[in-house]
Amino acid sequence: MPIAIPPVAPPTSTATTKALKQPDIEYQPDEVKYLARVARNLAEDPNRVNVPLPEGFPKQVDGPIVWEGKDWTSEDQWVYKLSEAELAEIHEALVHFKGLNKPMGYIGKDTFPLPTLGVILKGLAHELYSGRGFFVIRTLPLDNYSLADIAIVYAGISSHVGSARGKQDATGAVLSHIKDLSVSHANEKGGISNSAYTSDKQVFHTDAGDLIALLGLQVAAEGGTSRISSGGRVYNEIAATRPDLIRTLAEPWPLDSFGVNPSYKTRPLLYHEDGHAIIQYSRRHFTGYGSHKRSPDIPPITEAQAEALDAVHFLAEKYSLGLNFQKGDIQYINSMGLLHSRDAFRDDPEYTRHLVRLWLRNDELAWKTPGPLEPIWKKLYSVGPDEQRFPLEPEIRKNEHGMTK
Repeated sequence: MPIAIPPVAPPTSTATTKALKQPDIEYQPDEVKYLARVARNLAEDPNRVNVPLPEGFPKQVDGPIVWEGKDWTSEDQWVYKLSEAELAEIHEALVHFKGLNKPMGYIGKDTFPLPTLGVILKGLAHELYSGRGFFVIRTLPLDNYSLADIAIVYAGISSHVGSARGKQDATGAVLSHIKDLSVSHANEKGGISNSAYTSDKQVFHTDAGDLIALLGLQVAAEGGTSRISSGGRVYNEIAATRPDLIRTLAEPWPLDSFGVNPSYKTRPLLYHEDGHAIIQYSRRHFTGYGSHKRSPDIPPITEAQAEALDAVHFLAEKYSLGLNFQKGDIQYINSMGLLHSRDAFRDDPEYTRHLVRLWLRNDELAWKTPGPLEPIWKKLYSVGPDEQRFPLEPEIRKNEHGMTK
């Protein structure tokens, strides 16, 4: 059902002062609660919609990355199907790299040469930054390779899309597994605090870094559809109807650090850089997830912030595109320009949904990183080739204090 966002204005300083406790909001968005919150906030201050947008934020952003799901009518518009000749070239590159006897951190365009396909991938990298912001490579013959060979092939192809790989935990892992680990890792220290490691619906969010690559090792028996949505399209609707929420999103928020000292950090969730609307957030930092409740010793979010979280989610859902993600596909997403989510799913003994992820950056094509995100990006892409770790079996990512991420 389409979500209409009634015009409501920004919280006054008095309303903000009254927000002494965490709003009634959970990780899984509740539309009934959301609409009730909108009505409540409107009744409290009906002039919310009359505020100007923050300085430097436009009434509208445009470009090919600003789209709606209905704009795409066939997956042929975003799927690149590998030919037999290109698959042979990939295999030759695998043999070449293995012959170098180098650690996997040295996988790159020079050590994994793709003379023909590399030109195609370079063009598709432009599509991520200057075009629609996503594409899918179909399909790798995974059954022909060992897990180690799959990791090399995946990283090798991806090195022609993004020149830098980001570390995804404190141990230097640049490869991570996205799979339901709620049974196999039930006794994990600290428990599971991220829906990525369950079969639950994963709500709209963005990952850290520029680009996300996901390789499908196996699909679920049922469900698990991958969904993406244009952050620019979400921005445009909120800017046109709820400029107060743009102000809210562009102000500092308290992000739960999940056991790292300090216990929270503050930064905006929305940025405008070089004509791009950049949304960078994960909902669980403000709501907790499952048994991992939001830390009680950090400032609660406000009612306006709770409303803004739901507004972003439901609009992203409204304008989203579902991708037919198959075994052997590699999906590439611009995480600065697009939000993504995943439907709940069911595994069985034959079909167990299992993805592996890389965080990438193309230093030649990259958008300007917003100032408050620069320390995160610098840390993310600071891992050298000898420090890069490629876990071949699923594990839960850890932060500096051993807590799950």
